[in-house]
Amino acid sequence: MIVADTNLLVYLLVPGARSAQAEAALARDPTWVAPLLWRSEFRNVLVGYVRRRTLSLDAALRMVYEAENRMAGREFAVASGPVLTLATHSGCSAYDSEFVALAQDLRIRLVTTDQQVVAAFPSTAVALDEFAG
Repeated sequence: MIVADTNLLVYLLVPGARSAQAEAALARDPTWVAPLLWRSEFRNVLVGYVRRRTLSLDAALRMVYEAENRMAGREFAVASGPVLTLATHSGCSAYDSEFVALAQDLRIRLVTTDQQVVAAFPSTAVALDEFAG
């Protein structure tokens, strides 16, 4: 089981340059969990693609439903105290710190493409490049 950052879900479901890495990460560990925040972040990414006309609204809707089905039962609320503490001490955003806090709470790795998070939390976070091989 891993905590998957939102970009990992995007790379898995929106065809692109990093899709193969996301598929390799899924093959290595198919049980992905995330804080509830992933939904808002994922929707925001999809809206950006729709506005840039990279995706149609229908395609974005299909992708968000697929993501929601994939993550059903694997979404967690995260306590505010650890998030604020992690964000304050690391300089990372509270958004990123939600993923770190969940990984630390569950005692599993966070797979991310955010190098600031990997640098700030080397015992918790691992880069997608490294995880996917």
